[in-house]
Amino acid sequence: MSSMLKLLATTLTLSSLLWADSSTLEVEKFLKDTYSANPNIKSINVKVTNVTEVKGFEDWSAYYVELDAMLKKEKRQVVQKMVWFSDGKIISKELFDLQSGQNLNEFVSVPFKDEFYKKENLIYGNANAKYKVAIFSDPLCPFCRTFVPEAIEYMKKEPNKFAIYYFHFPLDSLHPAAVELVKAAIALELKGRKDVLLDLYKVKVDPKEKSNEKILAEFNKVMKSDIKMFELMSKEVVAHLKSDLAIADALMVNGTPTIFFDGHIDKTKNKYKEAK
Repeated sequence: MSSMLKLLATTLTLSSLLWADSSTLEVEKFLKDTYSANPNIKSINVKVTNVTEVKGFEDWSAYYVELDAMLKKEKRQVVQKMVWFSDGKIISKELFDLQSGQNLNEFVSVPFKDEFYKKENLIYGNANAKYKVAIFSDPLCPFCRTFVPEAIEYMKKEPNKFAIYYFHFPLDSLHPAAVELVKAAIALELKGRKDVLLDLYKVKVDPKEKSNEKILAEFNKVMKSDIKMFELMSKEVVAHLKSDLAIADALMVNGTPTIFFDGHIDKTKNKYKEAK
């Protein structure tokens, strides 16, 4: 659990189910008043960024909330995103289906906006294909290294059926080497090189490697390329990665691989195989 979540958890001394009005303004006010009770929070802004229905539980709505707090002791700003549920009378951080025991957080996600389908992220297929698939991945994520290339190879064969959009999402806290690795991939793509992503998952480097020179050397070895260190810091490379990370943040993506199928998160990661 992050330090912010621990901090906020200590603030909520109320029960898990709290009575409140479900309108956006009321939810914002309720949460702001509640979190402001924490003596270590100097100031806090609460904003509901999205509201969606909870599939199968029509009386409930999911509120996507962004907390922007200034801490007193640490003298720093912390931004936290989370989901709250409300049926108009009750607001709760978590909801569980009594029959299945499943957490309803698994069934909600921020809608994938049309503006996120950027031309520079389309790696295979036609933009007007029947299905749009968005992949957020870290090339050094163990599961990604098997799943992502396999999924891409499967879908790229039918360009009129699948439009594949790829977003770099290096998990720098787990795989710091992935950051420089994806920068190198972006730099090579900007030079017009095709199929970079499929080869990217073949690069073998220690996820904890801190030597950028070693990381780039392994990348160039696999790609048979000659990307230079200074190219990783170009405005175009930095802007592309920043855009990918911003979209991931807006969608509250926090793990890899994360798949969106036709605008909705696919927890099974297999809907592309079931597509007619």
